[in-house]
Amino acid sequence: MDPSAWIWIVVVIVVIALVVVLLMSSRKRREAFRQKRDEQNRQHAAEIRRKAENADLEARENEARAMHAKADAEKAQVEAARLRQEAEQKQSAAQDLRTDAEKHQYKANALDPDVDEDGNRRDDARADAGTGDARMNEGGMDARDTANRDTGSRADDMRDVDARNADARPDADATTDATRRNTPRE
Repeated sequence: MDPSAWIWIVVVIVVIALVVVLLMSSRKRREAFRQKRDEQNRQHAAEIRRKAENADLEARENEARAMHAKADAEKAQVEAARLRQEAEQKQSAAQDLRTDAEKHQYKANALDPDVDEDGNRRDDARADAGTGDARMNEGGMDARDTANRDTGSRADDMRDVDARNADARPDADATTDATRRNTPRE
């Protein structure tokens, strides 16, 4: 064979070898690039996972705070309802005491001969009590004492009748009070 044919064969073999070497080196470069890219993706994915875990932890903490706030609000509502009920009971007790005091005042006014039907003290009763120059009767009592004794015995008689009737009638206090109001006073 001709030496130029051998040269061409060697050149073709060298070119094929270069192409194979280039293909292999490009494959290695692609593999290295892919490995580098995969490592970056792994790091990025790990960072995203950390952020997701932090966000999940923060969400749980927020839920716990919200549940705690809700429990506090419910506790405050229960406490407010309890206080409201307690206030209503105290107000009712105060109203009962006020009503009892008014009843006692009314009864005292009904029994007191110096108080008129409107609950006002009579001026003439104070004047009579303060003068001391009342006329005395034969028994050593002045006229006012005799009248009070008579009125007192009538009031005592009325009270006895009212007490006996109080057990029989539910409206005994009203009847007793009306009777006392109509009892003549001096």
